[in-house]
Amino acid sequence: MKITGINVYQVDLPLKEGRYSWSEGKYVEVFDSTVVEIQTDGGVTGYGEVCPLGPVYLPSYAEGARSGIAFIAGELIGLDPTNIGMVNEVMDRSLKGHPYVKSAIDMACWDLFGKACGQPVCNLLGGRFGEDVRLYRAISQRPAEEMASNVAGYREEGYRRFQLKVGGKPHDDIQRIRAVAAVMQDGDVLVADANTGWLMHEAVRIVRAVADIDVYIEQPCPTYEECLTVRRQTNHPFIIDESMYSIAEILRGHADRAMDAVNIKISKFGGLSRAAKVRDLCVELGLAMTIEDSWGGDIITAAIAHLAHSTPERYRFSSTDFNSYGSRTIAEGAPKRVNGGMKASERPGLGVDVILSELGDPVLRF
Repeated sequence: MKITGINVYQVDLPLKEGRYSWSEGKYVEVFDSTVVEIQTDGGVTGYGEVCPLGPVYLPSYAEGARSGIAFIAGELIGLDPTNIGMVNEVMDRSLKGHPYVKSAIDMACWDLFGKACGQPVCNLLGGRFGEDVRLYRAISQRPAEEMASNVAGYREEGYRRFQLKVGGKPHDDIQRIRAVAAVMQDGDVLVADANTGWLMHEAVRIVRAVADIDVYIEQPCPTYEECLTVRRQTNHPFIIDESMYSIAEILRGHADRAMDAVNIKISKFGGLSRAAKVRDLCVELGLAMTIEDSWGGDIITAAIAHLAHSTPERYRFSSTDFNSYGSRTIAEGAPKRVNGGMKASERPGLGVDVILSELGDPVLRF
């Protein structure tokens, strides 16, 4: 099987809530997603997706994804897409760094690989563990009582794990954490995710002010070193996300006892191939994981489900169903939330049927 063509689509993904807000006043109202279609001479087509959380979250942005794909796509024509290691080597030779640019291509190759051998991607990534994957709900940054009310509403939809978007003024964030903690029920899990928004002195003040609350602290400060400083001044369980980019950093964090869990975002590591390697390392190290991506629609939600479902249950802290946040469907067959969980498809590949009419015309063709 050889790659004969690559099409790139730009898709807007509006939000049901209208706006998603997180630390330091950052927000997105419509997500700019990029879908990659890989065509082959065997008549099999694979799809991948990458959707940065705007241009000010991680060092990635939507136009950059498409520009980077344009730079490397021509080098992939004629390659065997099921030889995914080779595809990644060619991408790395063609463009140094920029892992998010390569993520949708790698994802599409896994979709093709699964279809070619008649297996769902989760089987190829290690098997299927458990009945479903437990989900968290991100609670967009709002006034404290509004966030508490939103948690109660989402619990009715089956969610039991809640990720509060904090990272604002310390006094406001202390109120947010306390207000939401007051409506927690037995079995609920609460995470205060600052998304790098606190300075060290602010983070230390906040964790001390909520020392009596059962809450996880996630990525309080921008750098690994700053987060480690805060970690050493709190007894709260600790999660690191934005400052973990590679196997080397995971090993460093484990050696420093910097975290109790990590976030594995598919595009941050460059696709399913490298995310699965990091996942397997975390299992060996005994680290729990939130398995997700920066954002996305139905294709990314399907990829998250396959990576998470192929992870032993004990190490799955949570995942997310991004397609439930949006108001637009771009693929049929993507996982849907049922009682706070989702399942990876048992169909070959990612198990989704892309709705080409929703994608429109390609913005790039190779």
